[in-house]
Amino acid sequence: MSAVQFKNELTDEIKVSDAAAEQLLAIMNNEEGVNGIRIFVSGGGCSGMTYGMTFVDRPSEFDAVLKKDDVSIYIDAVALGFLEGVEIDYQTEGLNQSFVFKNVFANSGGAGSCGGCGSAGGGCA
Repeated sequence: MSAVQFKNELTDEIKVSDAAAEQLLAIMNNEEGVNGIRIFVSGGGCSGMTYGMTFVDRPSEFDAVLKKDDVSIYIDAVALGFLEGVEIDYQTEGLNQSFVFKNVFANSGGAGSCGGCGSAGGGCA
């Protein structure tokens, strides 16, 4: 039995819109010591699984990396299973601005909006 090779470089498993990449880069440039953005999945409870984002200074050995323009997005192997097929976008509606995860959890239900990185609590609000 051969071991499955962990794919640590992502190409089209997750899509990031130009608007989202531009906003992520702007946010990262305002933070010292930030190497990239981690996207994670947290779950359980009444509302099911949700996405979150936080800053990272370096990837872990279990991260896959997606590069979009000058932004490195890190996703661990477990979260990647829930994120394949997702498109991350950044939308402005009136005074509201947010990252939006499209095509989220098609098979398992869940929420897909995120206020922004670096907010109180270290993730997205």
